[in-house]
Amino acid sequence: MKLKNNALNQAIKFALATTTAGLFFSGTAVAADEQQQQTKVNKNVEKIAVVGTRSAPRSIGDSPVPIDIIGGEELEKSGNTDMLELLKGAVPSFNVHQNPISDAASLVRPANLRGLPSDSTLVLLNGKRRHRASVIAFLGGGINDGAQGADISVIPSIAIKQVEVLRDGAAAQYGSDAIAGVMNFQLKDASEGGKLEIRHGQFYEGDGDTTQVSGNVGLPFTDNGFANLSFQYKTADATSRSVQRADAAALSAAGVPDVSSLAQVWGAPEVDDDITIFGNVGLELTNDSEFYMFGNYSERDVRGGFYYRNPQTRSGVYSNDGGETLLVADLTPDMSANCPTIAITDGNVLDDPAYINGVANNPDCFAFNESLPGGFTPNFGGNITDTSLTIGTKGRFTGGFLKDTYYDLSGTVGLNESRYFIYDTVNASLGADTPRDFSPGKYEQLEKNFNFDLSKGVDFGLAYDVNIAGGFEWHEETFTIISGDEASYTAGPLTEQGFGIGSNGFPGFKPSQAGEFSRRNYAAYVDVEAPFTEDFLMGVALRFEDYDSFGTTTNYKVMAQYHLTEDLNIRGSVSSGFRAPTVGQANVSNVQTSLDSGVLQDSALLPPTNPIAVQLGGTELEPEESQSYTLGAVYTIGELFLTLDYYNIQVDDRISQSDKINLSQADKDTLTAAGVPNVQGLAQVSFFTNDFDTTTQGIDLVANYTAELMGGSSTFSLAYNWNDTEVTQFSEITGAFKVKRLEEDLPNHRATFTLSQQWESVSAFARANYYGEYQGVHVDYDATAKTADAAVTIDAEVTYFLNESVSFSVGAQNLFDQDAEKLDFADATGIPNNNWGGQYYETSPFGINGGFYYAKATYTF
Repeated sequence: MKLKNNALNQAIKFALATTTAGLFFSGTAVAADEQQQQTKVNKNVEKIAVVGTRSAPRSIGDSPVPIDIIGGEELEKSGNTDMLELLKGAVPSFNVHQNPISDAASLVRPANLRGLPSDSTLVLLNGKRRHRASVIAFLGGGINDGAQGADISVIPSIAIKQVEVLRDGAAAQYGSDAIAGVMNFQLKDASEGGKLEIRHGQFYEGDGDTTQVSGNVGLPFTDNGFANLSFQYKTADATSRSVQRADAAALSAAGVPDVSSLAQVWGAPEVDDDITIFGNVGLELTNDSEFYMFGNYSERDVRGGFYYRNPQTRSGVYSNDGGETLLVADLTPDMSANCPTIAITDGNVLDDPAYINGVANNPDCFAFNESLPGGFTPNFGGNITDTSLTIGTKGRFTGGFLKDTYYDLSGTVGLNESRYFIYDTVNASLGADTPRDFSPGKYEQLEKNFNFDLSKGVDFGLAYDVNIAGGFEWHEETFTIISGDEASYTAGPLTEQGFGIGSNGFPGFKPSQAGEFSRRNYAAYVDVEAPFTEDFLMGVALRFEDYDSFGTTTNYKVMAQYHLTEDLNIRGSVSSGFRAPTVGQANVSNVQTSLDSGVLQDSALLPPTNPIAVQLGGTELEPEESQSYTLGAVYTIGELFLTLDYYNIQVDDRISQSDKINLSQADKDTLTAAGVPNVQGLAQVSFFTNDFDTTTQGIDLVANYTAELMGGSSTFSLAYNWNDTEVTQFSEITGAFKVKRLEEDLPNHRATFTLSQQWESVSAFARANYYGEYQGVHVDYDATAKTADAAVTIDAEVTYFLNESVSFSVGAQNLFDQDAEKLDFADATGIPNNNWGGQYYETSPFGINGGFYYAKATYTF
């Protein structure tokens, strides 16, 4: 369909308004001549933060707590299109893993700030609490087991004015989830201009083709407002960094047909039709009040690999005794066919005369080797949708008791839905009549917030007005489980003969599991910031929260900053914090297939109050509690800006998934009576528990310097993080290997060094990323663990400005194709073990896919 010129212009206005500054580094130009002038202006522009204070926004150099500000243009200077990866490149204490073959954690990847799980970082959008994802990381790689954080990946960089990362505990200011810190994503608010960008790239291996079209437009909303709109559409092909499994290769060599040439794939999942739309609207109502509204709609389809089902050993489908005999079904109503017991004595049971005569040529007997002789590999995926809307008004009272008091009244609703799909699998209990594709069910996370905040400067005769703030918040959280299609959970006619119930790998949620679980809480806070002198600022915050489930909690924060000289100041804070267990963590149940000590097993995750969980040590979840402090310094001289901060975070009663506990037959009988599916095929159970304490400490160093070099403007930046976590208390429910993963999976040392260079019509950007030693782990198996070597990757981008409106860029992430640590563990015989088909340790902090190159074209107006 062709558009008329004026309609085309409006369509193109789904583009990005150029931002003026980025964290640490200079931004890409709107036009060549304008960029030179803008770069000169930016040197003198202070980075202003909204997060971390209830008073007027302040320069990050004058903040009593450490804050990073990453400009929107800095985020766009990367070969990656995922917000999680963009932040990882800009904030060294922020880590995220690839999470291949990790159930729902592959769909919404959990991230870590300062070595704590994803739900220990509070996410804000325009200063308002962002709802968490419906996905709970059942297989979260140790650190994120059981985490339920916000889905940061739905936020497109083209919509962002800046990201403020508060690296300090802030529960007393913002409530639950702020133990590690706060991330505030500020949307663009320009009322004119825009940008349209097309980007395409692929990995050096020739896979993972990624195409992204994004845009932003700023429009006037009457004469006194703005409507800033952004969109992003993306597709990404799957990747594979795999080799053939040893057992699959042996089957092929023995003549077994239909064995896939790559039976199990380790890599990034396929992402299809990933679309997101963000809007930000503001309108001045009077000289002293304004209306605001912002929100988003996002949706994507994700599909990735799962574990291979061996046609001679997979329990509940092919064999129930580890591959000694074949699992054969009697199809006669009275089971009178006397189907033979077939011993598996070589690599191809299909050649056994007993199988040929007793099963293949016997219509009354059935084995899945008839329909799926080479085994099968399920694909797991989901449709993720995310919507939110915030409406509010803010301004200043002009009369009465509250004269000159600033107010902010808002309401927010956010909904995240994850409908799961599993393809190319079976419900074995249905026999030959089983479907191959299933929809096991859906999770929904709905959150509602209402906030009323007040702030007023009061003259107490100090250097400046004392800012006194206070407010109220009401929050409701609802987690909903929706049952799957009947075939995904039903117990078919072969159940009593030992065939597994439900879609193999991820059984559907039964109607008895479905339900809606809610919790409400309200909070009141007071926050005071007092400038005792021009050089000494002190702040105190106190917050009270009341939950209708576990009761009340009160938290505090004390922070201060003192200017020793004009160029040097010191800062610090002491605070308590908490993280409330989510409604999902308290009520979810799930059957998952994972490797335990290298063996594929089905295990049930139960609510901690389930009778079996209670019998094994489970109790009702309680809030995590924390104590933290920071101490740092800020040094500014000329064009050099330097910050150094030490932090210490002690968390008690941390919530995680227990170690998997072996089931007795009595336990299985109790679970069967409780309606848990496929109990006889279950080997283990787990549950969420408050079961360990940790102390996390570290140092953040940030240095920035600008100068006129190489015939243009140069900006240098160094950011370094040392982070160490120690588990100070745990029980047997947690397990020693999980403790080791918590302490050693993430690198203790991370650093980035960045150079950004601007000439008249060309800009260039290069970043070196350093990753210290870390624990390499594969398939969550302690026998695979090793200390992996430190590594350096390089990112680079060059942009040419053709004219005032058009620019072209080429770049690469991991420019020199630095490989992740290769697997090198051996099995009991000393033979290198590739039985799971991987090549690299999945805990690699920079992923397993290698180098990625891309090109992009940008139209700015």
